[in-house]
Amino acid sequence: MDHNGNKLVAALLMFLSSFLLMRTSMAANNYNVVNFGAKPDGRTDSTKAFLSAWQAACRSAASVTITVPRGSFLLKPVEFRGPCRGRITFQISGTLVAPSDYRGLGNSGYWILFVKVNRISINGGKLDARGASFWACRKAGKSCPAGARSMTFNWANDVVVSGLTSINSQVTHLVINSCNNVIVRKVKLVAPDQSPNTDGLHVQASTGVTVTDSTFQTGDDCISIGPGTRNLYMSKLNCGPGHGISIGSLGRDANEAGVQNITLINSVFSGSDNGVRIKTWARQSTGFVRNVLFQNLVMKNVQNPIIVDQNYCPTHQGCPKQGSGVKISQVVYRNIQGTSRTQQALTFDCSRSNPCQAIKLHDIKLTFNGRSATSTCKNIKGVKAGVVMPQGCL
Repeated sequence: MDHNGNKLVAALLMFLSSFLLMRTSMAANNYNVVNFGAKPDGRTDSTKAFLSAWQAACRSAASVTITVPRGSFLLKPVEFRGPCRGRITFQISGTLVAPSDYRGLGNSGYWILFVKVNRISINGGKLDARGASFWACRKAGKSCPAGARSMTFNWANDVVVSGLTSINSQVTHLVINSCNNVIVRKVKLVAPDQSPNTDGLHVQASTGVTVTDSTFQTGDDCISIGPGTRNLYMSKLNCGPGHGISIGSLGRDANEAGVQNITLINSVFSGSDNGVRIKTWARQSTGFVRNVLFQNLVMKNVQNPIIVDQNYCPTHQGCPKQGSGVKISQVVYRNIQGTSRTQQALTFDCSRSNPCQAIKLHDIKLTFNGRSATSTCKNIKGVKAGVVMPQGCL
């Protein structure tokens, strides 16, 4: 063989060996749960296999992917704990199902829990927590466990949840607690509208959370925003059925972190019990809500399109007559239109002791049965601009 022929063979060999190396390193960076013993039959307990795959991935310094192929995988309550060395991506093509006996999840309070993990992505997949038997227990008034949240992130940073569907959670579908820099996009969180306490997304004590292009059809709040939430951006959301998007309830505790820099834009509420709500307990608290923008929202047959309730006291106990200590200020409502299911479309029931300050109503057009709705306003200061229907506030 001539010199050029040798060169060609050498080049081909080099290409082949580097290709094989790439293949093996890709395999090394890809942990398929089936290789760790998970069974896609929906009946075999795959919890240990998932944990083994997690532990292997967590030890890797390189970025790694944990693959969950098509099929149905039975998972008991599972805790994926960090810190880990590199970035971890869960690539889920299949469905994760909870045990059929609701007590298996209900007593633990969580189903899939991520703790102290940085740089984690969840791509795709479906969660089915099989919550119906748990709700039936609740409805029958039996003594039931507290219930499990389907997916929870505690003390996690740089989190992406993308393309996930969660159905029939026992209680809340997705919880972001004490996290920084979280992106939630293209998720679908679904439970029947009569299922108790099935909030879609709950965010608390977290900074820099973005929620976009998502659908919430639940039995409780589409999104609930708890104490200590800052810099939360929400856009292109569909909410309903459900209880709307709620800041609060806040002020349950006397000493509580405030909520600030909350934006919700370009979203649609359909048949929900509330549109945008701010809800605080009628008791003393250091809590506050400030710098909130609700803009470009469409209400379709929504019970309370715009509501502030600072007299929340569900048991009528522990709420002396002093009013809510939570101070609400700098809230802008701009370009909100559509239909109210009740005559009263605009409710500001602000705190006697701490009136709502710097509230702005700008281009609001809400109707009831084809004519203008009504409003009620207590203890509120601010300005209005453009057309505001119903009138009577500010």
